Amino acid sequence: VQLQASGGGSVQAGGSLRLSCAASATFSQYHMGWFRQAPGKELEFVGGIIWRDGKPITADSVRGRFTISRDAAKDTMFLQMNDLKPEDTAVYYCVMRANSRRTPISRLPSDYDYWGRGTQVTVSS
Repeated sequence: VQLQASGGGSVQAGGSLRLSCAASATFSQYHMGWFRQAPGKELEFVGGIIWRDGKPITADSVRGRFTISRDAAKDTMFLQMNDLKPEDTAVYYCVMRANSRRTPISRLPSDYDYWGRGTQVTVSS
């Protein structure tokens, strides 16, 4: 499975960006999600989505500003980021957890089987 993320870039504080992640293959039950890593910091869970029903969750740090959605017909997930702040600056990674069955969306990087290459998001003040 290959995950291709796109849509990163540079924006001023208060601006918006939309990330996309296209999957080359899928499973009968799986989750997709986003992590980010700022320079010198650990990976941080941003949010995820249960693919079968499209139900998303987001981390407290981005809730109300970031929204996760999906286009099931195109095997593509989106991360709409509004009201961006300098602390949102990071490399954003698209991830997939295969054969998730009926487990909740995990916030642990180790639970995800596939990772995209990452896309840089830079927010200037």
